[in-house]
Amino acid sequence: MKPVKIAMMSLTHGHTRKYYQTLRENPQLEWVAACAENETVRDIFARSVSGIPCYASAEEMLEKHPDIEAMVLASANNRHLEQLEMCAERGIHVLSMKIPTFDMAEYDRMIELVERSGIVFQIELEMHYNPVIYRIKKLVSEGAIGKIFAFQATNITLSPVWAFPWQGVPEESYGKRVPLCPGDHRFRGGALCDHPHIFDMIRWLTGSRFEHVFAQVAPNIRTDLEVEDVLLVNGKMTDGTSFLLDPSWSRLEERLTVPGPGWEVFPKRMEVNMTLHGEKGVLMADCFGPNVYHNGAPKDRYTVRYTYFDEWIGLVDEFVTCIRQGKEPQINLRWHRATIEAMNACYESVQRGQTIFLK
Repeated sequence: MKPVKIAMMSLTHGHTRKYYQTLRENPQLEWVAACAENETVRDIFARSVSGIPCYASAEEMLEKHPDIEAMVLASANNRHLEQLEMCAERGIHVLSMKIPTFDMAEYDRMIELVERSGIVFQIELEMHYNPVIYRIKKLVSEGAIGKIFAFQATNITLSPVWAFPWQGVPEESYGKRVPLCPGDHRFRGGALCDHPHIFDMIRWLTGSRFEHVFAQVAPNIRTDLEVEDVLLVNGKMTDGTSFLLDPSWSRLEERLTVPGPGWEVFPKRMEVNMTLHGEKGVLMADCFGPNVYHNGAPKDRYTVRYTYFDEWIGLVDEFVTCIRQGKEPQINLRWHRATIEAMNACYESVQRGQTIFLK
C-alpha cells in the first residue's frame, strides 16, 4: 500500500511528541511537513526532529506542499473547526485530537464539512487499540461475566498545562469562558476536557447510550489553575448499566515546560483502570499495567518506564486503511458526538447541582 503523505498542524497538543516518533517510523506514512505559529514550539521541533520542514503558518505549509494527503490536527480544541475547513477545502484527510469541539453547533458544522467533502475524519481515541481493551471487549462479547450491571473507570493523569498552556485556558480548551457553578472562581476546560476516553469506552463496551449523569468537582489540587482538576461523575446508561467515572488530573507533576523524565511526582503519569460488574462475575483491568519501575535519574525518584503496546500502530493502520479503501473510521464524528454531549452534560450538572438527563 502506498504510504500516505501526512503533515501536522500547530504542534501544541500533549500527544504531539508521540507523533514525532509515529510519523517517522511507521512505513505507512510519509511525513512531509509541520507548522506551528508559536516560535518556541518551532524551536523545540527543530531540536527534536531533523529533515522535516516546520512553517510559521498552515497557509505557507499548504502552499509549499500541495501533495499533502492527510493532516494531524495537533492543536488547541478551539482551532479544530478552522483547521478542518482548510483541509476539507483541499480534500485533505484529518486525524483529529480527541476533542473536535465542545460547541455542538460547531460540531454539526464539522460533520457537514466532512460529509460534503468526502474526506476521512478520524478522532484520536487510542484506547480503542489498547490490547487490554481488546481483551475486555472479547470477554464481554463472549458473555464471560454476563450482562453488565455496573462500570467503574478511572482516567487519571498529571496535568499537561505547564507544557501545553492552552489546556488551562478556558477559551482554548472548552471554547469559551463558562463558570463551573455560581460562586466558583473556576471555569470549564480542565481535566474533563482532557479525558473523554472512559466516556467513550462505556458506550463501546455496553453498546448503550447515556441516560443521565451527575457530576461534582472537588477543590483543586493545583490552586493556581482557573479550570477544574479533580471531578467525579456517576449516572446510568439506557440499558440500566450504572457507572462511576473519575476523569481527573490527580497525579502531581514537576512543572516542566518540555515533558521529559522526572515529570512524574508519582510513579505513573496515568492510570486507566476499569471494573465491570456482571451477573456472572467481575472483570478488573489495568489498561497500562505492564510497566517497569526503577529508582534513578533525573531525581533519584521512583520512576516508570512504559512497556505497553503502542496503540498508535493500530490507530494509524485504521486511518491509512480508511483513506486508501474509502472506509469510515470507527471513531468518526457522528459516533463521538454522543460522548461530547455527555461531557457537556457533566458540566451542566456541576453548574446546576443536579442530575442531567440526556435525550
